[in-house]
Amino acid sequence: MTTENVFIFVPNIIGYARVILALISFYYMPTNYVLAVVCYVTSALLDAFDGHAARYFNQSTKFGAMLDQLTDRCGTMGLCMVLAKFYPDYMFWFILSCCIDIACHWIYLHSSILQGKSSHKFIDMSENPIMNIYYTNRTVLFWMCAGNEAFYASLYLLYFTEGPTLIGLSLFRVVLYLSAPIAIVKSGISLLHLVVASKNIAIIDINERKEASKLK
Repeated sequence: MTTENVFIFVPNIIGYARVILALISFYYMPTNYVLAVVCYVTSALLDAFDGHAARYFNQSTKFGAMLDQLTDRCGTMGLCMVLAKFYPDYMFWFILSCCIDIACHWIYLHSSILQGKSSHKFIDMSENPIMNIYYTNRTVLFWMCAGNEAFYASLYLLYFTEGPTLIGLSLFRVVLYLSAPIAIVKSGISLLHLVVASKNIAIIDINERKEASKLK
């Protein structure tokens, strides 16, 4: 019987490429904004392709899901660090954005793992009609993630240049204004994940304490 090598699955190879592109982007962010943003945006766009590859080749794995999550979080965090240096007056907001992004995704992922080992009744956000669209409509999810990335990328580009102009308007500034509401909404959804995940972990705690008390 041949043992599969999860590490060389197609979606995971795409994930490694995303990591390499992100690292190149981080290296050149202070000096070469063109190369940096090309690598960063390419890494972000490949996020859509690794999921398709996983489904097409039937190669969905827990390792791949974790690699994907870590690449997303570290990519945004790295860019926010650079933005905090470029826009020191707004450093608090970039730090807050990083904390929300990392904390909310970590606790939600951890609670999902714990729920898989338990049969308790949990709070399911997909029962909410708005959140149901967020979870089930891949187009909506794609544009939410793309809008969030566009917000930070446009802030980065505006530090160096206004970019091309359309009818007297800076393209990068237009992207910034259009994507800002999306970034705010996405942060709100992340905070909702944190609240629900915390409540679900508390449900596990309560039930485990009940079971432990019965054994005494």
